Amino acid sequence: MKLSVVIPAYNEQESIPETLRSLYQTLSKHGIPHEICVTNDNSKDQTAQVLQQLTYEIPTLVYYTNPGPNGFGYAVRYGLERFTGDCVAIFMADMSDDPEDLVRFYNKMLEGDYDCVFGSRWNKGGKVVDYPELKKVINRVANFIVRVLMGIRYNDTTNAFKLYKRETMEGLKPFLSPHFNLTVELPLKAIVRGYNYAVVPNSWTNRKYGESKLKIKEMGSRYFFILLYCLIEKFFSRGDFRKKTKPVAPVSR
Repeated sequence: MKLSVVIPAYNEQESIPETLRSLYQTLSKHGIPHEICVTNDNSKDQTAQVLQQLTYEIPTLVYYTNPGPNGFGYAVRYGLERFTGDCVAIFMADMSDDPEDLVRFYNKMLEGDYDCVFGSRWNKGGKVVDYPELKKVINRVANFIVRVLMGIRYNDTTNAFKLYKRETMEGLKPFLSPHFNLTVELPLKAIVRGYNYAVVPNSWTNRKYGESKLKIKEMGSRYFFILLYCLIEKFFSRGDFRKKTKPVAPVSR
């Protein structure tokens, strides 16, 4: 099963080389057929030039420049419309995600034939390194609200690092979120629409270079919009968007 890794990148010239080299080396070491798809989100630094140079070094790397509109969600969606694999993971450009965790996600999907594999930094075995305290408090409160309102047990919805089968991703369209609220839209739609999933502990490490693109003050109402949308779909769509199950062939007697 070919794995595609979609990575949004905005002004990541310092982080992206280490991220892509580590990702390529890890996936190659484990013999996982893959492609690495980076969306340069109209960066104002040298990200595009760095990516061009890395294509000579990393044979599985392809990159695109999103001309606009721009934003985290738009950049991810640009990659999700262009990947060629049988499954697709969303991975961060700042090396906050661990490539070895992605290998675990991939193997878990193969072992259980899951539609999705979600990471959790807060389950036993997960960990965070240098996580800003205020951001941690907001994260836990937001995820608690999502769990209560949606009636789910999964405790890390806002974690972007997840893996989906191609047919699952197709079943989540059309995408609505232009910004970081896409990280909530995808798993909540998957759960509401009846796709099965496994949860695997993963680690998160704060970026070494640059600054986070997530602006908490700007995201509250956008997260709430997506949460409200998914609640409405869950209770009022009458299953119109649910996963289509394959018909069972009749048994001949």
